[in-house]
Amino acid sequence: MPASRPLRADARRNREALLSAARQAFLGGDTDAHVEDIARSAGVAVGTLYRHFETREALIEEVYRKEVDDLCATPGVLLDQHAPEEALRRFLLLLVDHAAVGKGMSSVLEGIMATDSPVFDDARTRMANALSLLLEAGSAAGTVRDDVTGPTLLRALGGICGMRATEGWLAEARQITALLFDGLRHGAPQSP
Repeated sequence: MPASRPLRADARRNREALLSAARQAFLGGDTDAHVEDIARSAGVAVGTLYRHFETREALIEEVYRKEVDDLCATPGVLLDQHAPEEALRRFLLLLVDHAAVGKGMSSVLEGIMATDSPVFDDARTRMANALSLLLEAGSAAGTVRDDVTGPTLLRALGGICGMRATEGWLAEARQITALLFDGLRHGAPQSP
């Protein structure tokens, strides 16, 4: 909800409680969670929910946007804490975990995907930019090949993460991601 002025502290707490309750409901598999249930779980009235989010879809979109914000904030932190290739490896695994979260929200996200919502285009762009940052750092260090772009790597991960969610899916996706990571280091000037 765009605001012309900052939210009061109690309004900010209510908004965060609503986002947290919605996230828990959707990720917990309650894809049909009603706004009344989400508001009750957050400890607020339904009217409060609608003051912050005009529709259920707007709430879902904001939950997803927050997931993407959290994810895309990590490359800089990872680069501060790890060598570039290790930062890249960790971020690739975070993207796989993000896809698992997305699978938990998949049916609630379908409605948003059918609209003109820019949330998915924005998410793809931001994730590709995060990957580009990590690839460039690895390339500059000589530990990651320099002929792969962020958007290309995101497409490859999309194939991995688009696998059918069956028993053992996440472990298999992580294993395939490890193979992809090995390929990103193969041919780098200082490959281990």
